[in-house]
Amino acid sequence: MGKILGIGLWVCIVTLGAVYGSIYLATAPAGPSEEETQQAALELIRGEPITIPVIGSGDVTGYFLTRISFMMDKEKVKGQALPTTELLTDQLFTLLVGNKMVDIANVSAFDVNAFREQIKTEMNARLGEGMVAQVLIEQLDYVSKEAARKAADGGSEPLDTTTVVEGEKVEEKPASSGH
Repeated sequence: MGKILGIGLWVCIVTLGAVYGSIYLATAPAGPSEEETQQAALELIRGEPITIPVIGSGDVTGYFLTRISFMMDKEKVKGQALPTTELLTDQLFTLLVGNKMVDIANVSAFDVNAFREQIKTEMNARLGEGMVAQVLIEQLDYVSKEAARKAADGGSEPLDTTTVVEGEKVEEKPASSGH
């Protein structure tokens, strides 16, 4: 009699566990969050490494070595007639040449967020509002004119640079195979 009650109790527990498990697995997962939906609408456009001369007192005093990438609206990028990377490089160069961006004597006072916002605002003004969603600074270093000249003359020492911004690691997402 005890065995039959034990087996009956065991069957009830297993049945309840199976019903609970099937209901838990059958419920639909929550939809994508607003942030995930927003990120899915963006595309990474890798910037080219560019060298921007720093002009002071009518002469070149040094160079900024920079690589800036952009998160852009996929739909708006598709509508562009010109190559996006080259267009962005041209606009970035136009924006930054002759601009007193950084006081090299006081690099710690450089406001990275204001710099990003300025680039985003001016790029959107030229390319169309909402085109650039996010600015990613991969590299922003300064090289003095003298250090660049030593490197150009075949100096064996590594190039003496001043890091203005610690770059962000930007990884492209692999293209989906569609399967």
